[in-house]
Amino acid sequence: MTKFEPEELAVSQVNHLPIVKAYANKIQLIETINKMVSSQMRVSIGHVLLAMVMDTLSGRSPLYRLSEFYEDKDTELLLGRTIAPEAFRDHNLGRVLDAVFEVGTVQIFGEIARMAAFHFDIDTRVLHHDTTSISVFGDYEWVDPPFLITYGHSKDKRPDLKQFLVSMLCAEGNIPIFGKTEDGNGSDKTINNTLLTRVSTYMAKHELGEDAFVYIADSAMVTEDNLKQFIGPNRFLTRLPATYSECSRAIHEAVEADKWTQIGAINETPSTSKRPAAICRAYETRVELYGIRYRAVVYHSSAHDKRRHKRIDRAMSREKKELEKVCKKARAAPFYCKADADVAVSRLMAMGEYHTIRAEIMEIPRFSKGRPGKDGPRTPSRIEYVLSLRIEEDKHKLERPRLEAGCFVMMTNLADDRERQAYPSEKLLRMYKEQYGVEKNFGFLKDPVIVNSIFLKKAERIEVLGLILLISLLIWRLIERSLRLHVEKTGKQLPGWDRRKTDRPTAFMMTTKFINILVVKTEKIRRLVRPLKPDQMAYIVALGLSETIFTDP
Repeated sequence: MTKFEPEELAVSQVNHLPIVKAYANKIQLIETINKMVSSQMRVSIGHVLLAMVMDTLSGRSPLYRLSEFYEDKDTELLLGRTIAPEAFRDHNLGRVLDAVFEVGTVQIFGEIARMAAFHFDIDTRVLHHDTTSISVFGDYEWVDPPFLITYGHSKDKRPDLKQFLVSMLCAEGNIPIFGKTEDGNGSDKTINNTLLTRVSTYMAKHELGEDAFVYIADSAMVTEDNLKQFIGPNRFLTRLPATYSECSRAIHEAVEADKWTQIGAINETPSTSKRPAAICRAYETRVELYGIRYRAVVYHSSAHDKRRHKRIDRAMSREKKELEKVCKKARAAPFYCKADADVAVSRLMAMGEYHTIRAEIMEIPRFSKGRPGKDGPRTPSRIEYVLSLRIEEDKHKLERPRLEAGCFVMMTNLADDRERQAYPSEKLLRMYKEQYGVEKNFGFLKDPVIVNSIFLKKAERIEVLGLILLISLLIWRLIERSLRLHVEKTGKQLPGWDRRKTDRPTAFMMTTKFINILVVKTEKIRRLVRPLKPDQMAYIVALGLSETIFTDP
């Protein structure tokens, strides 16, 4: 066993960062960036961007403190070459960000995504698109910026703050292959249209897939101009907005026909007593928008739309109060004619969308004044008719609106016989549910642990910061994808939370297994302070790596 003199030793805490470096090497991150962005700096642009990605995936400190982050780090092991911490001071980082912007963040990320798609065999035939807003503090008054930081519809529920938008295109649910910063007051409808006009060219330029693809987006995609983009070979899948009359018509048709195709539960996570799995069923029909007929699928889920049900409950409450006022007025005065009472009852029983009024006509005899005679029963002078009314919730009337409340409509141009067989209603629903992967990616980009307050004062540098976050997200998702593919192929679960096995490991779960990994180094030799544990080795194997990533730069 090699003996070290104390003064020769250097101990570095590396945690999961060697895994990040290994995946950066797989997609040739440094080489790709250096090939596209030339520089006269002593340290290459690719190494600086990898250093920023490392910082991002370790919790991210502000850029001006990046040099502090690397003061006690083994840069040769993590970055592939020895770099002094001073190289990461803010003035150097500013030069790097400006150089990257001049080349183009979209072009750079497209090439990196191409390398990732090639190495990891990513399926780019189905693409998911969405946008989110990033709120910022400050004035941000610029001349001719690449995008506007201004007030707009805030998806962060912060209308008091200025913002910019991030538009993202993902493959396999959550693998980012395109990302771009947009104006803070940009419309999702316009952004969809702009992206659709260039996505085919973008995909072909970066060799990210075949000519035809299925574009999946939320309901903001449904506009006349956007739908015109799909006259060619490309296909789309989206949710038909409830604001279109065709949506309610299709739902009425499905409920009236009652000829559902049972799909069952499609949840990926196990159901519990508190969160039972939603049971789904489908009904195929067609809708017509802007003179063109599209395939439509009405889905009903047992996990009813709570917001719609609350709306029905509020309408019921309002209706009951109105009916109580009407009934009070109807009870107030008697009727002197049975026919008039019958008409009033008929009118009352016809009222109510969610309630039924139960009515009974009661005869009340009225007698003349004075003492009754002794020679027999009293004879009423007239008969008055009063109403006995009771308001009841009509379950039959409620059945249809509550059933319709659990429905939504998907529309697509995957409509010919071959496409219907290849994309049945169940597959379409599963494809659309993967849209959640894009939303999870936005959660990553907006996580305060990952992204602290945006403090850069140049729009160009903020755009490059977005590139850093996209690259970090790409590596993060590739790691997670490898873990899950390993579980799927081998059938062997990985160590999860609370010492339990899991078949849905996450990248974050992986990082928790490599906390406090220490590497001791002399001039020529590196060694782990403690050997890797079985749980750690299980993750290393699942990622297709060797434990030497912790000791061999």
